[in-house]
Amino acid sequence: MVVFRVTDNINIKTTDGTLVKYTKVKGPSNLLNETIYITTLEDFSDLKKVFASVGNKYKAKIIDEAKVRYLSQFPRELGITNINEYNITNNLNYKYKDKIAIQSEENSVESVYLNEEKSDLKKQISATLKKDVKVLILGSLGSSISEMICASTALRIFYEKLSKQFRSVSLDIYINASENRFYSRDKMIFSNQSFVNKVSALSIDVKEFCSYDFFVDASSVTKRSFYQTLNYTDAWLHKLGIDYKSIPNEQKYNEINFTSYKPKKDLQDKIRTIKQKGKVLLFHPYSANAAKSIPKEIAVKLLKKMIEKMPEYVFVSTLKLDPKFKNDRYFDLSNDSSSFIDFCYIVSNCEKVFTVNTSTYHVADAFFIPSVVVLTDYDQKRDIKEYEYSKAIYVKDKSKDYSQFIFKNESLLLYRFDGWQELKASKVIKLLEKL
Repeated sequence: MVVFRVTDNINIKTTDGTLVKYTKVKGPSNLLNETIYITTLEDFSDLKKVFASVGNKYKAKIIDEAKVRYLSQFPRELGITNINEYNITNNLNYKYKDKIAIQSEENSVESVYLNEEKSDLKKQISATLKKDVKVLILGSLGSSISEMICASTALRIFYEKLSKQFRSVSLDIYINASENRFYSRDKMIFSNQSFVNKVSALSIDVKEFCSYDFFVDASSVTKRSFYQTLNYTDAWLHKLGIDYKSIPNEQKYNEINFTSYKPKKDLQDKIRTIKQKGKVLLFHPYSANAAKSIPKEIAVKLLKKMIEKMPEYVFVSTLKLDPKFKNDRYFDLSNDSSSFIDFCYIVSNCEKVFTVNTSTYHVADAFFIPSVVVLTDYDQKRDIKEYEYSKAIYVKDKSKDYSQFIFKNESLLLYRFDGWQELKASKVIKLLEKL
């Protein structure tokens, strides 16, 4: 966490129009203050960029975290603690400047110095006398949809553990907002979890922060070594003070709540018409990461073969495939999938799913829909064994980089599609039939 004040009044608007108001400090000697703020390290870094772009008079000044933590009203931290994160990271930035500039996510310098010591949630809450508690999650739980869906699963298990101890649990999440262009999407993902009370934008003032009984500091979690070695759900369980090995895989199911969602009539009509033509299979061959995506020509060839060999199915996609490709058993729903929850609705109406390693199979798991997932060398460490309804196909990366430089030269990257050529429709169909 980072505790700070601002040198002048300023409002920052999030992507959904929410205003986060910052007011110049009043009564600095009183730390239980509505003009002293708390946020994550990531959001603070973004906030400083916003201030710099507006004008020189807008600055964020650090306040000693220890002084705020010593307040009698300060809530108790649950899970792996994150004390003095700002000072630790600042010292590392100075000491290991050159190494940090070239570090990868898997080899983060911070992971060696930030606390990763195992914690025990049960012990942390055992001496609490209150029966009704408020819990604050400080920061975004991951950055991609996949990460956040898995984090939500861990958070549900965390909530269930708390609910066994307390009569009522109110769980609020404050997510990164200062320069988060996906704020609306992220908010929607967490808002559609039935156990979450509310989702708000960071920062939060100290006085409001101290109205909670417990908090979890999610700042810099993705830089921890356990986040690189465990699957996302287990990594968040570990962070939350829960022994992930003691949780059966069948309890690690994903959940998405449709209670407040009203699909557009046009989308409902399309889905109804498509389902009358046969069983629906979602075809999802692309990822935001090119290394995990099926090359377009191979994807279209694969789709044609699957259509030919699976006559009882109709195929839908929320991605733009080859515009020249036409088939009366293929339907492009890319224009109808305008939000995360629209996409979830489309997936929920499918009988089966074929996808590369994206959020798609995490969403499919939430609706108990069988899926075949293509994993590459790039992401084999992400184990899907906790998903009963998912089967994996592994594609080996056969590309060879002949560049003599540290950076990649695309013109010298050869055989990059050879591994994908070995992805056979017959194997995909066989696995789909087994599910």
